[in-house]
Amino acid sequence: MKKISYLLAGLLLCLSTSVFAEDHLAEATKHANEAVSEGHAGSAPKMMHHAKAALDHALAASIVAKSIPKNHINAASKSLQESIDQSSLNQVAGATKSAETAVEHLNAAKK
Repeated sequence: MKKISYLLAGLLLCLSTSVFAEDHLAEATKHANEAVSEGHAGSAPKMMHHAKAALDHALAASIVAKSIPKNHINAASKSLQESIDQSSLNQVAGATKSAETAVEHLNAAKK
């Protein structure tokens, strides 16, 4: 039982570090940029795939982020959700604009 407690405590410590947020933030930015690229290419399904991956990472980063970066990550998450919604309706131009807004917020969160 003690081993499980130590294991869980260690996992919680790992999850609470800013390194965890930075890794997810980097992945979110990478996928958001890919979503923008796919949007410019006119591929709504591929764009949606990358926007969903970016959103997953942004939400994970938001869990441990604090202060101003958290506000940008949350704004990016909202924009990514809008991008997913628009790309599911095959509205590539609007989805691309939302993904570009998400990239701006993710880049601002890194500063």
